[in-house]
Amino acid sequence: MDKSDEIITSRSNPICMHFKKLGSDKSYRYEHGEFLCDGEKLLKEALESNIQIITILTSKVLNFKLPKTVRMYFVKSDLINSLSPLKNSQGLLFTCKMSGSEAYTRFDDTCVLLDNIQDPGNIGTIIRTACAFDIPAVFLTDGCADIYNPKTIRATMGAIFKQKVRYLSQEDLIKLKNTNIKFHGASNIPTATNINEVDFKKSLIIIGNEGQGLSPNIESLCDDFMKIPISSNSESLNASAAAAILLWEASKKYNNH
Repeated sequence: MDKSDEIITSRSNPICMHFKKLGSDKSYRYEHGEFLCDGEKLLKEALESNIQIITILTSKVLNFKLPKTVRMYFVKSDLINSLSPLKNSQGLLFTCKMSGSEAYTRFDDTCVLLDNIQDPGNIGTIIRTACAFDIPAVFLTDGCADIYNPKTIRATMGAIFKQKVRYLSQEDLIKLKNTNIKFHGASNIPTATNINEVDFKKSLIIIGNEGQGLSPNIESLCDDFMKIPISSNSESLNASAAAAILLWEASKKYNNH
């Protein structure tokens, strides 16, 4: 392709340094409004979702067309590997424009709130699961891992380009609470309701931190608590596994899954 005629050979090239910082520095990502992705499959997903792609670094010629606004440079695979924040780069890196942070107000169905979940892989897997079950939006408290962390992006398997994802402040959540949205907190307390008995219509499913559960501020907003029935041999489920069960339970009741 003609766009691959431009070649970068040095790690000190400003474009390479920009990619490196996007992959490692959260503040830098938000300062520039860009995030880094790794792999041709993700690139195709981004193109299909009409995401604004800014720059591509590739070690191979691409066999599909790119928008004219995209800048592409050819680099050797060892340089790609040095720039990628992932252990096993797929030989292609690209940057995307972050989506807007406009409010999401449609609550005719179930949405999910992640509270202080700090593992990027769990965040990404939950976003992917929500997309699979047609959950309108995934919300996160400020204590959660960055949705634009490269590990989060990889775990979404392209769902990051399709799923509405927003961070909400405590003030935002209080405003939601005042619109008669039911807040259902996932918990393993003895008095929690079995998920089979929960009315998920027009509600927020809240999933807490992997080790500590729901934070006190979020817990205080919950209308009730629900639990997944599990064996007495196990103390709890991984956050992404719990999310998959809860979102499946909600979607099969209201979304014909």
